[in-house]
Amino acid sequence: MTMRPRILVTNWVHETTLQQLSLLGDIDANETRMPWPREQIIRRAEQADAILAFMTDCIDASFLARCKRLRAVACALKGYDNFDMDACNAAGIWISIVPDLLTEPTAELAVGLAIGLARNIRDGDALVRSGAFEGWRPVLYGTGLDGSTVSIVGMGRVGRAVAQRLSGFGCRLLGIDPVAEVPPGMIKVGLNRALETSDYVILCAPLSPGSRHLIGADALARMNADTLLINVGRGSVVDESAVLAALEAGKLGGYAADVFEMEDWALPERPKAIDERLRTHSRTLFTPHLGSAVTEVRKAIEMRAVDNIADALEGHRPRDAINAPASLARTG
Repeated sequence: MTMRPRILVTNWVHETTLQQLSLLGDIDANETRMPWPREQIIRRAEQADAILAFMTDCIDASFLARCKRLRAVACALKGYDNFDMDACNAAGIWISIVPDLLTEPTAELAVGLAIGLARNIRDGDALVRSGAFEGWRPVLYGTGLDGSTVSIVGMGRVGRAVAQRLSGFGCRLLGIDPVAEVPPGMIKVGLNRALETSDYVILCAPLSPGSRHLIGADALARMNADTLLINVGRGSVVDESAVLAALEAGKLGGYAADVFEMEDWALPERPKAIDERLRTHSRTLFTPHLGSAVTEVRKAIEMRAVDNIADALEGHRPRDAINAPASLARTG
């Protein structure tokens, strides 16, 4: 009798996803909302033919050396910097992502963070909840998008989607990208010019060696003191310590983020937590990586990852594969 494939699911997924996976093989699933420790994941992965992986996972050569049966890693995400492509290629393992489904909800959140930071939503909510609010007072004046200059750094799918949503807000849109062109209605400029002339800077860039700490002390020094910085790309595109220093010195108008340096697991020198002074600074607004946290979107992302696993287990190239394995021969 042919042994059914084993599929490891490292984080919580919807029941419909598990049901679909069960048609492909035997499931070993994390049914909690917390990620397993790395060693526990590796032990379970030793018997797996495929892994449904998430951002909390970090798969490298040391991980793969213990996974002799593994054929595919289907990532339920778009940014794959926590996954060692060279190691997967050398081990003959497919890596797939979900490239499109996160775009619109992430773009919506970017606009929400920009408005929330500019209009003092966090402080306004706290005032009402405190019981001290007695009706309108001339307090918490902020800034608006109408008539402002907004720079979008990274003109991939998310950057273009942010631009599309901002096109109706009456703002001047600048696009920054070394390769991609900008859509009609935007002006393509260099990063330095954008930083010097913008009221808002929205980061949509992926993490790469060239983008790590793209916004550091030098970049922040080019901004006006009231510029608002919003990050929905990757945490380490920003140097959080430099952002904190700029905020404390009154040289940055505010910082909003959905992504953080501590999440970039593949970087050994990453901070292990968000600095308390940054977390508690009055001119910050944070969300816990909610870019794709829309129920129907997450279900669709999970199901697309399932499709990629099905392709691999059937001996085909996964439809969203992003690598070219040197050899697909794996020994059981």
